[in-house]
Amino acid sequence: MELKAKFFDELTSREIYEILRARYLIFKVEQKIDYCDFDDIDFRSLHIFLESDRSVKAYLRAFFKDSDKQTVQVGRVLTMEHGAGHGRRLIEEGIRLIQEKLNPDIICLESQKHAVGFYEKFGFAVVSEEFIEAGIPHVEMVLKVR
Repeated sequence: MELKAKFFDELTSREIYEILRARYLIFKVEQKIDYCDFDDIDFRSLHIFLESDRSVKAYLRAFFKDSDKQTVQVGRVLTMEHGAGHGRRLIEEGIRLIQEKLNPDIICLESQKHAVGFYEKFGFAVVSEEFIEAGIPHVEMVLKVR
């Protein structure tokens, strides 16, 4: 399984296709979330993914939350094979790559409520009350890296 980290303009057309396919299968088909995935944030994101046989097995995107470039937001986190350890590797390597390529003070994410314990294993802490996003309970989580 190969780990890749690329900014949008570095992605091949096949990688873009596989990323969008994975996001569709997880968020639209599996989780039945009714939303438009095309929000223009992809153009300014670092895309981190695990690939095997030219297919995306785990994925996240990271982007600066605001213009100060001190906080990076992580989103669209997914694994195609639940329980295979891909999520752990993605988050561990993702944190390292985000620090290396974007150099933020803080990494934040909006976690689905059921996944809070998973992110806490990597040092993320809940910093908000529960809120509903796309019909699913979420909380904001933060990891201070500097």
